[in-house]
Amino acid sequence: MGIDMTGTFGADFLVRWLAAVAEAVDREAEHLTELDSAIGDADHGANLTRGFAAVTETLAKEPPATPGAVLASAGRQLISTVGGASGPLYGTLLRRTGKTLGDGDRVTREQLAEALGSGVAAVAQLGGAQVGDKTMLDALVPAVQGLRESFAAARAAAEEGALATVPLRARKGRASYLGERSVGHQDPGATSSALLFAALDETALAEAGRTEGAS
Repeated sequence: MGIDMTGTFGADFLVRWLAAVAEAVDREAEHLTELDSAIGDADHGANLTRGFAAVTETLAKEPPATPGAVLASAGRQLISTVGGASGPLYGTLLRRTGKTLGDGDRVTREQLAEALGSGVAAVAQLGGAQVGDKTMLDALVPAVQGLRESFAAARAAAEEGALATVPLRARKGRASYLGERSVGHQDPGATSSALLFAALDETALAEAGRTEGAS
């Protein structure tokens, strides 16, 4: 069962979300690699495709019982599967979010936003970055704020945040080595972060359709 009449959702909703993320990352892998070729190692698309495919496979084999366990499992899988910086960063995001959600069987959108906020804070601490440094935080921070309002607002905020990285000079990560040459390029991490929230919005819309169809 997905989102119910009380606005809560369980582990199955988050499993479907992460499957949607895997599909989105695979679909956009070439674009992510192009972005990363300009200011990074040109492996962002391939790394995330491999990582989220492994997440989907793991969750299908052993579906966790709670929302928190789903995200914690996904985070561990990303850390063990994905090379470079993206594995530890995305893995930390999901693991910390899952830990914050705890053992509850169902959560609300607001609770997910709060938990993701703690995950984003962990990412910021791990990477030593903040909004404006031309990193994934430029999409993640506004997305979490938007999620407190709605799934659609989170998606829009993440996409706007990713686009807003274009004129920025990178101050963290490999792109920072380029100095002024990093200006004019969209950050690949912020772009992939926006895919997470686009997939979350699409999953919520699909769940709304399921609920209407069942009523």
